[in-house]
Amino acid sequence: MKQLTPKDLEKYGIKNATNIIYNPSYEKLREDEKAKGECQFSDNGTAMVDTGIFTGRSPKDKYFVKQPPSEQNIAWGEVNQPISPEVYEELFELTTNQLSNKELYVIDAYAGASKSSRKKIRFITEIAWQAHFIENMFIMPSEEELEDFEPDFVLYNACKTTNKKFKEHGLNSEVYVVFNIEKNQAIIGGTWYGGEIKKGIFTMMNYWLPLEGKLSMHCSANIGKEGDVALFFGLSGTGKTTLSTDPNRALIGDDEHGWDDEGVFNFEGGCYAKVINLDKKSEPEIYNAIKPGALLENVVANEQGVVDFSDSSKTENTRVSYPIEHIKNHQPSLMGGHPKNIIFLSADAFGVLPPVSKLTKEQAMYYFLSGYTAKVAGTERGITEPVATFSACFGEAFLPLHPTVYAKLLGEKIDKHNVNVYLVNTGWTGGPYGVGKRMSIKDTRACINAILDGSINESEFETLPIFNLQIPKTLKGIKDNTILNPRNTWEDKTAYDEALKKLAQMFQENFKRYEKEGSEFDYSKAGPQL
Repeated sequence: MKQLTPKDLEKYGIKNATNIIYNPSYEKLREDEKAKGECQFSDNGTAMVDTGIFTGRSPKDKYFVKQPPSEQNIAWGEVNQPISPEVYEELFELTTNQLSNKELYVIDAYAGASKSSRKKIRFITEIAWQAHFIENMFIMPSEEELEDFEPDFVLYNACKTTNKKFKEHGLNSEVYVVFNIEKNQAIIGGTWYGGEIKKGIFTMMNYWLPLEGKLSMHCSANIGKEGDVALFFGLSGTGKTTLSTDPNRALIGDDEHGWDDEGVFNFEGGCYAKVINLDKKSEPEIYNAIKPGALLENVVANEQGVVDFSDSSKTENTRVSYPIEHIKNHQPSLMGGHPKNIIFLSADAFGVLPPVSKLTKEQAMYYFLSGYTAKVAGTERGITEPVATFSACFGEAFLPLHPTVYAKLLGEKIDKHNVNVYLVNTGWTGGPYGVGKRMSIKDTRACINAILDGSINESEFETLPIFNLQIPKTLKGIKDNTILNPRNTWEDKTAYDEALKKLAQMFQENFKRYEKEGSEFDYSKAGPQL
């Protein structure tokens, strides 16, 4: 089997590595996680790690080196902040100094299951559980493929160091996540959170693929017994992982995909699911995937190692990563053909959107560019009602290019492959958050099933005012059809009408950012009309 020597890392700026552990087995990682005191283990032997003060990503600490030619492609702004080549070199030296003179884990893996679209990534870290996370989340090459593996991109994780000169550098904090496109490098410092690694490579795939005419997507995907592929777009908390993990359909992947000339393919080799309030009955596939090989993050367990999934005292963002093989019904190739159905998931906390509506091509473009969900009133003082969140393409935080680049590709593919598109509300019904109740997973599943088996097309449709959405009057699997029109579920119909108008205004306000793009992306007529 291929091995790396400390000399192999010198070209990456890392000096005198004391030992290199290259693409280790899960057994070796488990030994090291125990010996180095990095992980505890649950009652069934699953590794459990705390990621320190960072239990989520640090979006304000993400930067791209501003230099030609990539500076022409990047949509600069709050999401994609610039950093100078000079500051990058200082941070690169800080990173490589931290990783020098240490025992290191080097993982070579693929991002992308499609041979014509995948990228070869080399990860370098000094932390055993991060190596474990990488092996869970990416596609591991065979021993034969490793023999001539030359990386397209290198990610250095130096989470133990921090940037003390951040003020002098004009940065936001001691934490840094920086991408250097021309040098094919990314560096991470100051944060231990595993999701930075995963989303860092996703960000780069979102840069590379559209420039090759391929669509990169923040969505889950599954495939039916007849080979019909479905995509589920949605922001965190909308049900992407839960709804695509279906005992009757093989899972292609739960979060990140590409769509090239052959069809849809997973970027990853594993899943990264939220486990707050995880329930064995409603999400058995995810629950059963938590076993040795999986890695739990920031959960609370008792002395016997019994995990309390309802305990959010460390974070609401408790997670598990596991290789996709832990899902019994998965697609071994991690690929499928061109999709038949696309589903946009929104957790509408205002309680005004229908459980399911069928979209025209123009509406599909509008809702894709809007990327709507709502965050519920939290613990912050003064917040008494839901907050609308618009994230372009259901993943703006990870898009280096302008959102319209992705929208244009999606529109072309919908046309070419005659794809059906639906909007599904996994949020509230009968009133807003605090008054109404959350849609039951059972009812949402019935909506999804009706889309996937085509029975939704047998329904008679009515139009939701203002939004002009087509909503079915009846649906197979729904016992009480009154829930299909949200106005029926509100006691106070006047309050519903007002809430509907209010949400429509939020959509219109958000979409103004695209109206100046010229007629090609002015889909405002497909949105709500007041």
